[in-house]
Amino acid sequence: MTVIKPSGIAWIGDIPTDWEMKKVKYISTLKGRIGWQGLTSDEYTDEGAYLITGTDFDNGGINWETCVHVPMKRWEEAKDIQIENGDLLITKDGTVGKVAIVSGLNAPCSLNSGVLRISTREGYDRRFLFWVLQSEVFWTWFSNKNAGNSTILHLYQGDFAEFNYAIPSLAEQRAIAAFLYDRCGYIDGIVAALEQQVEILRQYKKALITETVTKGLDKSAPMIAVGFDVANEMPQNWTKTKVKYLCSMQSGDAITSEEITEDDDYPVYGGNGQRGYYSKFNTEGEYVLIGRQGALCGNVHMVSGKFWASDHAVVTYPYSNAVNKFLYYLFIALNFNQYSTTAAQPGLAVATIQRVSLGVPPKKEQYEIADLLDGKCAKVDALVSEKERSIETVRQYKKSLIYEYVTGKKCVATGGAVR
Repeated sequence: MTVIKPSGIAWIGDIPTDWEMKKVKYISTLKGRIGWQGLTSDEYTDEGAYLITGTDFDNGGINWETCVHVPMKRWEEAKDIQIENGDLLITKDGTVGKVAIVSGLNAPCSLNSGVLRISTREGYDRRFLFWVLQSEVFWTWFSNKNAGNSTILHLYQGDFAEFNYAIPSLAEQRAIAAFLYDRCGYIDGIVAALEQQVEILRQYKKALITETVTKGLDKSAPMIAVGFDVANEMPQNWTKTKVKYLCSMQSGDAITSEEITEDDDYPVYGGNGQRGYYSKFNTEGEYVLIGRQGALCGNVHMVSGKFWASDHAVVTYPYSNAVNKFLYYLFIALNFNQYSTTAAQPGLAVATIQRVSLGVPPKKEQYEIADLLDGKCAKVDALVSEKERSIETVRQYKKSLIYEYVTGKKCVATGGAVR
C-alpha cells in the first residue's frame, strides 16, 4: 500500500510520500511573445514561418492546416518562442487553458501573443505536465485564481508561474504520461464513435422531416415537378404557394442583456432560442419562432405559454390554411439560414423568408404529418439524449482518471503496470 502525506492543497488532497509539490516557476521556463512586437494580421501570409494561435489547438496537438504564416523576420526576432517538436504550449487568452504537445512540425514556427511556451527543466517531464494541465488540479486552481474577476478570462504568466502541483520521480512521470496517453486515446475513440452516432441520428431526423413535409405520407401518390429550393417535386394534390400565404411574421421587441436574468417569471427567446428570463411577457400562446440574427439565424423553435420574444426572433402567426406544428417542421426543412446575409453580423430579412416557395398539403394531411413527425422525432431525440448522456459519462470518467493518476491516488509502476 502506498504511504501518503497531505499535499497542503485542498483540491489535491493526500499524495504519496515520495511525491513532492512544486510550482511551475521552479520546474520550467515560460516564454511568450512580448505583446505583439508590432505584429499585425496584415502581415499574415501563405508562406514563411508558421504562427500558432489559440484556434490552431486540436485535441492535444496543433492543426497545421489552420495555421497562418508570417515573414521569417518575425520568427528570427523572437528566439525564445522558436517552436520545436515536443514543445508544450498553453493558451492564455481566448479559450484559456487549451494545451498541446507540438508534433509534425517541418518548418520554422512562432507563437502569437495568446500562447505560452512551457520548457520543463531536467528531471521534469513536459508530457506529465500536459496531463496535469488537463486535470481538475489545474482547473480548480484557475477558477479560484479568477474568482471575482471580469467575465473575460486571462491566464497571466506571473500567476501561472505560481501554479503548484504534485510530482513523482521522473520515471513515474513518464510512466503516468504514457499510460494516460494510451488510456485517454482509447476513451477519446469511444467518445468520437458516440458523437458520430449522434450526428447520424440528427442527420436522419433532418432527412425524415424534409422527406415527410415535401412528399407527404402517401408514397404512392402521383408527383409533379416543381422548382422549389427544398424539393424538385411534390404530390399532385398539394398546392404551390409561398411562406407569406401561410402565416404572417413579426419580430419581437428589444430587450437589453441587463434586463435578462436567470430566475425571473417569463422566458426570453432571442436569435438562438432561450436566453434567460424577464419580469414581463409580450407573447402568449403557442408559436413558431425563427432566429433572425447571428451565425445561427434561421433556427426554428416551437414555444408555448407566456414569454418575451426579443427583436432577434421572428414570431409566426399561422393563417387558417396552415397548421402551426406543420409549419414548425416545414420551416426546419426549408433551412432559412441559407438565405441569411453575409455581413459581419449575419441576419435574415422577414421579406426574404416570406418569398420562399414551397408546396403545402391539405390541412387534414398537415395534422397527420405533424402527428407522425412528433412521434418519430421524439424517438430519435430520446436516442440522441441517451447517446449524449453516455458521452458525458465517458468524459467524466476520463476527467476522474486523469485526476487520480496525476495526484497519485492511483499509480502506474515504472514498468507500465497499474498498481
